[in-house]
Amino acid sequence: MKKQSRRDFIKVVGMSGSGLMLASFVPSYISAIKLQDEPKIFAPSVYLRIDSNGIVTITIHRTEMGQGVMTSLPMLVAEELEVDIKNIRVELADADKKYGNQSTGGSQSIRRNFDPLRKAGATAREMLITAAAIIWKVTPSDCKAENGFVTNKHTSEKINYGALVNAASKLPIPMDVKLKDPKDYKIIGKRIPRFDMDIKVTGAAKFGIDIVVPNMYYASIAHCPTFGGTVKSFDASKAKTINGVVDVVQVSQGIAVIAKSTWQAFKGKEALSIEWDLGKFANVDSGSIRDEMLKHISSEGTEMQSVGNVSQSIDGEKFVDAVYEVPFLAHAPMEPMNSVASYKNGKVELWSPSQNPQSGLTDVARALGIKEEDVTFHVTLVGGGFGRRLINDYAVEAAEISKASGKTVKLTWTREDDMRFGAYRPPSIHVFKGSVLENGSPLKFSHHVIAPSITAQRFNPNVPVKDSGLGEGSMNLQYSIPNIKISGTIVSTHIPLLWWRSVYNSQNPFATEAFMDELAFAANKDPFEFRRDILPKESRLGNVLEIAAEKSNWYKKLSNGEGKGIACFQGYGSYCAQVFEVSSDGKKYKINKVTAVIDCGTVVNPFIVESQLEGAIIFALSAAMKGEITIRNGGVVDKNYDTFQIMTYSETPTFDLHVVKNNLPVGGVGEVGVGAAAPGLCNALFSATGKRIRRLPIKLT
Repeated sequence: MKKQSRRDFIKVVGMSGSGLMLASFVPSYISAIKLQDEPKIFAPSVYLRIDSNGIVTITIHRTEMGQGVMTSLPMLVAEELEVDIKNIRVELADADKKYGNQSTGGSQSIRRNFDPLRKAGATAREMLITAAAIIWKVTPSDCKAENGFVTNKHTSEKINYGALVNAASKLPIPMDVKLKDPKDYKIIGKRIPRFDMDIKVTGAAKFGIDIVVPNMYYASIAHCPTFGGTVKSFDASKAKTINGVVDVVQVSQGIAVIAKSTWQAFKGKEALSIEWDLGKFANVDSGSIRDEMLKHISSEGTEMQSVGNVSQSIDGEKFVDAVYEVPFLAHAPMEPMNSVASYKNGKVELWSPSQNPQSGLTDVARALGIKEEDVTFHVTLVGGGFGRRLINDYAVEAAEISKASGKTVKLTWTREDDMRFGAYRPPSIHVFKGSVLENGSPLKFSHHVIAPSITAQRFNPNVPVKDSGLGEGSMNLQYSIPNIKISGTIVSTHIPLLWWRSVYNSQNPFATEAFMDELAFAANKDPFEFRRDILPKESRLGNVLEIAAEKSNWYKKLSNGEGKGIACFQGYGSYCAQVFEVSSDGKKYKINKVTAVIDCGTVVNPFIVESQLEGAIIFALSAAMKGEITIRNGGVVDKNYDTFQIMTYSETPTFDLHVVKNNLPVGGVGEVGVGAAAPGLCNALFSATGKRIRRLPIKLT
């Protein structure tokens, strides 16, 4: 054990931004800092502290938006710390660089924190054991940690963690702690009930929309009906006559009405008289955007990946061509955008349901012309994100309104605001050319993706096509096909784009896996067997595919009007296969059952994995069955769930979920279920009706 002074220890504890900070040595150059001789808190990590009463508090630096990080992340710490998970308190972290990356997206929360949080718990455990050993005048190997106590193995004497806080805080820091063997896990892998279940069921949970602070007013904002439009002039006289309206201010994105209640703010906004400059895109609609993409349908695109030679023909190959298409989609979370902001004396404090709070710090500071250290950003619970809250436009608006009015305000977007003025999943067109041989094996696979690029629009308009995101979910397929070409064409659009749950993995795998079924049909082979035979032996993707076929009783004979479809997906370090069972009369259809199998490596909480998988599939099916944002006159037509519909309870199928058990590196879960859902459903509909669905949302007639 390499030793370190107590001052260096406190330096590391207080200032490091990594979950691995206890494994880092920081030279002592803070001698001027005054330290308490008897600290009452043992804080071996920015994520973990233990007080003298033995209370363990875990700070969650990822956003809780229904995916369960308030439960699964503490489980990692508790496992190594040797405490009862029921006795842990959980806090949500404010935005702060000391926590490292706080962005919550890409199914990264568990993947990125599995080792750091376990090491934080293990380091604290070893320091507590050492502290007890010193008190008992024995070696640390004579002691063990268990259930919040350190026990003397020889005398069975116990000391509560709280009683060891002071002693542990003075110890040198172990530079490399041993983590548990998976066979010794007591918490990881168990079905631990969600920590946030009770507060959500009882209504005690505080989402952004629930936040109330002293002397707060309420705000609503009028946005230009076209993207890129601006305010020419406005008349607020009628709005100010509305009962409860106290102010009207102009901010960067529109006109804000401030009132004594949310409803009064909404009514005041309706009474505004605004003349808009609709901008140069006022005549753009969905059709013109689609036409722009279709211009490239006969081109080759820019190569992103190539294997073999798709241009060379041989005798006996059977050609298959198809074009697939998906539309713009909104995120449409249940909780609309909202944020509370209080600007005073050059500083601002916010309470906001954000997936990317550190970016919020930067965005708000830039908008207000202040320093980031003058922004306090509290992260609340989130009522659905799906990628929408990775940008903080609504928090910026709240901060601007507070500064302009001099009031503390809660900005709440209406449902219509949320649907019409957000940022959207881009549309795409997929041109396929493939072939199979007489023996049923595939020979060629060519996929040309034509779509706007989120990366190009938000970060770099000159981004190479290969790095644009267009190839996500299509490049690096596991299927063994001798000749493969993946290409892309970026088409620009003025419609704001944003990551949507699983991003391009919600589009490319739909088209790819549906086209795989077309190749299987051309080869006169069973769709499951066609895939199985061209996947590497003993591959994890092949394994979940075979399990899905087995669990769904794939070969069971179907009645007229019934169909089965299969699809698989790999991404985020995980593997998923799904089998859909449907019935249809050729005009309408019903999804009867979905069998889904996931291999996400080491499973922290099976209950949460199953919930996430089922939720992701339902989310993807809502989009496949009904989802489409329509652009007209430069803006979004859809205003609410009546036209941008989601799946109903009566439409939801029975689920048969299976989680593969292993000790492989942990993979993501939240987005993995999306990729195979749409193609699995469309392949099942072809089985039932003989109709190929190549354009979403699904329309049988």
